[in-house]
Amino acid sequence: MKNRVFSCVLLAAMCSTSCRPDVGPPEVAVLETSYGRIVIEFLPDAAPNHVATFKALFRKSFFDETKIHQLVRDQGRPVAIQGGDPNSVKGEPATWGLGLPGQKTIRAEISQKLTHDRGSVSASHKPKEPDTAASQFFICLADEPRFDGVYTIFGRVIEGMNVADTIGRAPVVRGTERPLDPVVVNRAYLARRDDIK
Repeated sequence: MKNRVFSCVLLAAMCSTSCRPDVGPPEVAVLETSYGRIVIEFLPDAAPNHVATFKALFRKSFFDETKIHQLVRDQGRPVAIQGGDPNSVKGEPATWGLGLPGQKTIRAEISQKLTHDRGSVSASHKPKEPDTAASQFFICLADEPRFDGVYTIFGRVIEGMNVADTIGRAPVVRGTERPLDPVVVNRAYLARRDDIK
């Protein structure tokens, strides 16, 4: 009887670590863009629902062939780059950034601790509707406190900020924030952090 109890306790202890899906080398998101590679670390403690949703999209290859469709600038200073809209795969440029009707949305998870520092990755949403985030995201190229308390931070760039900076400085179509030459996410996937080289 003692051995059986011990075995059950041992099995439970093993499962508490090895059987949980979130144990082991953490997954990161990899964006292979036409400008180079960007690697994003997730922040599940800050925004668990956003992380789960975006991971699911990466697993479905949702972001493959989408474009970085908006280069946010403030008086010419690069502020952020935005992508993740499925319309940008084949839709007309006028629809980029609008999202698709019926896309699953995520309730806001605004952090009281995290701030929009350079390299932060946040979910974009409709103006003044924080619970409408779906698949679009932006990467901060500079510290941007105006975004604090407005958008949900769910990750940060751990490799490829130089790529993001280069995208952010790209020429835009006159009168828009759209890159003149398309910035394509050729492939987007999850990988174990230890496997990234």
